[in-house]
Amino acid sequence: MGDVDRIVRLDRSRLQRAGEVLARAFHDDPFYATLLPGEEDRPKRLAWFMERMLCYGLHYGHVYTTPAVEGVACWFPPGHTHPSAGDILRSGLFALPLRIGFGAYRRLTAFTTYTDPIRHRCVPEPHWYLLLLGVDHPYQGQGLGGRLIQPILKRADSEKVACYLETEKEGNLPFYARHGFNLAEAGQEPRYGVRMWGLLRPGTAQRGPA
Repeated sequence: MGDVDRIVRLDRSRLQRAGEVLARAFHDDPFYATLLPGEEDRPKRLAWFMERMLCYGLHYGHVYTTPAVEGVACWFPPGHTHPSAGDILRSGLFALPLRIGFGAYRRLTAFTTYTDPIRHRCVPEPHWYLLLLGVDHPYQGQGLGGRLIQPILKRADSEKVACYLETEKEGNLPFYARHGFNLAEAGQEPRYGVRMWGLLRPGTAQRGPA
């Protein structure tokens, strides 16, 4: 088994590397392209944003990667899928408006204001929330994304707990369908026009026997 096949928990010393990998993976994502429209400064701002999100994930969730950090998956567990004010302060996200810009912060707030009620409608019960899944460009299309999410999918199955995520790329739907996610709701954020798909992987009690 090569190192790229071995899935490990992200070490805090690799946070910067992981943030840069996710920034490259999501550079052309419709949501992040809308959030940070400037092509030149997007890589730096997006890498900082991703690093802070992963810092929050290390505090309160589960972050998986490979030994050389070719990809990253960040999950939040049942009961901790929405950050509190204290959580935000501890993870450094309090600086978000200054670091990504107030315009970007308004766009982020508008999008989360739109998507949060959708998640509440689609997943009323406790669930695992996949916040981020990204693979560096040279390693895409090799099954790494699927391997990165397997630890929590297996745990969710054993606990009979649902999993949920949002994606802003329609092309991602077949990948997630292969891992048991079904379309729960689709829509378009009205102010900035970003499309989204909410995907639900029911707990095994809801899916029935495999």
